[in-house]
Amino acid sequence: MDLWGEIGGAAGKVFSALEGESDPVSLGVVKKKSKLTDDLLYLALGWLAREDKVYLDRDKATIRVKLK
Repeated sequence: MDLWGEIGGAAGKVFSALEGESDPVSLGVVKKKSKLTDDLLYLALGWLAREDKVYLDRDKATIRVKLK
């Protein structure tokens, strides 16, 4: 699989991990639920953010994310 396909697949895992979450969750929760490495998690979040699929929020040092 090429890198773009791997990132797209990771974006799907992040999307699935966030489904059903009504409140924003930390990146640690998303990482645990999606079982992705840090690199793929961040690339997938960038992909989803670029497609305007997620809402990102920062509370001090914690970044939280949820689906739009």
